[in-house]
Amino acid sequence: MIDSKSAPRIAVILPCYNEEAAIGQTVAAFRTALPGATIYVYDNNSRDRTADYARVAGATVRTERMQGKGHVVRRMFADVEADIYVMADGDATYDASAAPALVARLLDEKLDMVVGARRSEVELAYRRGHRFGNALLTGMLAQLFGRSFSDILSGYRVFSRRFVKSFPILSAGFEIETEISVHALELRMPCAEIETDYGARPEGSASKLSTYRDGWRILRTILNLYRIERPVLFFGVIGLALLALAFMLTLPLIITYAQTGLVPRFPTAILATGLVTLGFLNFFSGVILDTVTRGRREMRRLAYLQLPAPGEG
Repeated sequence: MIDSKSAPRIAVILPCYNEEAAIGQTVAAFRTALPGATIYVYDNNSRDRTADYARVAGATVRTERMQGKGHVVRRMFADVEADIYVMADGDATYDASAAPALVARLLDEKLDMVVGARRSEVELAYRRGHRFGNALLTGMLAQLFGRSFSDILSGYRVFSRRFVKSFPILSAGFEIETEISVHALELRMPCAEIETDYGARPEGSASKLSTYRDGWRILRTILNLYRIERPVLFFGVIGLALLALAFMLTLPLIITYAQTGLVPRFPTAILATGLVTLGFLNFFSGVILDTVTRGRREMRRLAYLQLPAPGEG
């Protein structure tokens, strides 16, 4: 249970697009689970009555005109003032009754993020390919960054204020969850996961996620973030590949020169020289960008440290 004496300000933030079939149920469920919380619904250009149903359910409704979940989350993090932020989708798939346990875990252990890792026994809760794609991307993130979460694409998360106010969101769409995970991993924030139930959407509610299009965008985001956060390794691999190609092209020339004293294929020699130059340019670019990245990471860390830990402010 949450200590009533500390009375943290809790905000439930729900990004929504065309969720009139589920938003009323979602708001009511979180109001029951967290009766002291303020519930915000950010409507992202819905063409139905999402905003009206959210108001009737008792939520504070705001609008974000730039289309995409990343834009909505950026706006929510900037506008909403609270000590604890509970983020979920407005489609009634996440278990609102688990929210008190997620918040209590964050406060008790002074964490910056608790992820509601999805557990579902309902086959319809996941569309075809989503389980495989989530596992693939989760494993890739672990390989690239050395550690990961079991469900990096979960939209059910609880954040501390210092996480929210130190997070420079760059994503525009559904890749926002991946960026959130990388931000926590890069700054080595204290985080945890709790398994939560995940159900099928109510009748009349449809998923906005495209398995292949959004999966590609998430994969591209991971690679782009790896380029930004690990430039030495990213550009070093490219440099080594170019040097290896140059060596394969040069080896026959070296053998011919050793046997005859001649270099008969000047275009190949020039190409190999260019590849070697590009390889070293990639390596030194990575070294230079690594210095820039360290400076940016230090600035983010300082912004993060300016705010107190959960329960301390």
